[in-house]
Amino acid sequence: MRQHIYWHTTVQMPDAENLTPIPENVDVAIIGGGFTGLSAALTLAKRGTKAVVLEAETMGWGASSRNGGMTLTGLKPAMQTVIKNYGRELARELFQTSLDSVDTVERIVKEESIDCGFARTGHLLAANKPKHFEALKSEVDFMAKEFDHKVHLVAPGEMRSEIGSDIYHGALVDEVSAGLNPAQFVAGLANAAEKSGALLCARARVTKLERREKRYVIQTERGVVQAESVLVATSGYTGKVTRNLQKRIIPIGSFIIATEQLSDDLANELSPKNRMIFDYKHFLNYFRLWDNRMIFGGRAAFFPENENTTMQSGEILRREMIRVYPQLKDAKVEYVWGGTLDFAFDQMTHVGEADGIYYALGYAGHGVAMGTHLGMKVAEDMLSGNVNNNPFAKFNFPTAPLGLYNGNAWFLPFVGAWHKILDWVE
Repeated sequence: MRQHIYWHTTVQMPDAENLTPIPENVDVAIIGGGFTGLSAALTLAKRGTKAVVLEAETMGWGASSRNGGMTLTGLKPAMQTVIKNYGRELARELFQTSLDSVDTVERIVKEESIDCGFARTGHLLAANKPKHFEALKSEVDFMAKEFDHKVHLVAPGEMRSEIGSDIYHGALVDEVSAGLNPAQFVAGLANAAEKSGALLCARARVTKLERREKRYVIQTERGVVQAESVLVATSGYTGKVTRNLQKRIIPIGSFIIATEQLSDDLANELSPKNRMIFDYKHFLNYFRLWDNRMIFGGRAAFFPENENTTMQSGEILRREMIRVYPQLKDAKVEYVWGGTLDFAFDQMTHVGEADGIYYALGYAGHGVAMGTHLGMKVAEDMLSGNVNNNPFAKFNFPTAPLGLYNGNAWFLPFVGAWHKILDWVE
């Protein structure tokens, strides 16, 4: 299998051949050129605000073009947990934001004519064990009662109507979720932001950020820019320049393989309704079809991507894919790649502002929809000064217990082992 991001073969990604010069002064400097940063830049530019996106690599280089393209409702923690931790009223606000986020992606795709295959095919949460399906049964009434949101069950004996596999014990379907090609979407976002007047500066890694009187001075590898305010949209690539945020974000690797193109009959057998599929495990798998290829991902290794972890993860994922779909044992895996996700210690997304520096971080695998939506919302909040009204700004953004984390995630092997133990025990 080839180490290459399959999605990048489907679109001309923004390149850095003709680098936009670093401006001297802007209203807003955005650090990070992924979904959040580009969505914020698009929103600000359309409102006449001078904004620059400072990206260390090229636009969309990070997780925004490396993920599975799942545009999902909900949050990483179960909504029962969210209610328990934050109360019913705030939980409802947070869940509604997740629904709004899918709407935001759909609206931007239509308004900006982004050809990325956006489709509301729904997601399928598959039960690995009978015990999991019993837990899902209560989810239908719970979601209807607490959030006025309809989901439905697929009984164990009916799973072949949803997935060409016999290893699962039922599932839950949410028809509101969607899928898209993430590279096509993020490239389209970049083009839309630039056409609207935002400045997109690739190869402009930020090396220093400091406040001087009422402005920020941002030093990059290509020059210095001053800004009235700053938005940090670096997700899993948050670094020491914003040390206070780095201490709150754990970079976790996620890896994906893509098969050769499959026959129409086989593709239809594997996923008759083309759902976004993921399982119930802590060490989960997630997969879907695109262009008759099986796109199969998971937390095969928790460490961020490098040549070794990527190839090892590719072999693990191929074995997992065949375990789910024995009919793919002879299918060629053509691509393998990795990306780095951003997890907060509470697995929640966080929005906020401190002394003029705004941030939206901690998507935990929900960044396609939530990153796009919160980029827009935080940009609007920056203009109105009401960021604290954002529901994701209404709870604490925790650091590690006892302060035992400074950005070096030394504990990831133990976390991975613990999640495997939990899956075994459950």
